[in-house]
Amino acid sequence: MRKIILFAPVLLGACSTAPAEPVVHGVTPGHTCKAAGTDTFVGQPATSESGAAIMRATNAAVLRWAPPGVMLTMDYRQDRVTVHVGPDNRITEIKCG
Repeated sequence: MRKIILFAPVLLGACSTAPAEPVVHGVTPGHTCKAAGTDTFVGQPATSESGAAIMRATNAAVLRWAPPGVMLTMDYRQDRVTVHVGPDNRITEIKCG
């Protein structure tokens, strides 16, 4: 009887339900990046405040800074915005993915 009581939590843990939606890399529910209308940020300094504003404007869940000369991964994420920065630390381009 003691063995059953000791293993009861383990057996109950096996009954837990799986998430309703499978987790997919690059997908955050409710977040799909839209870069339209972000031209107003080009030329501005790359700061945490401008990054937060860009995330709000694009509906992105992930922000990636791309300084000059840095290699970036080629994977596409529909929930990510990439902000390219020039040598003067000013925003030069904003792209989704």
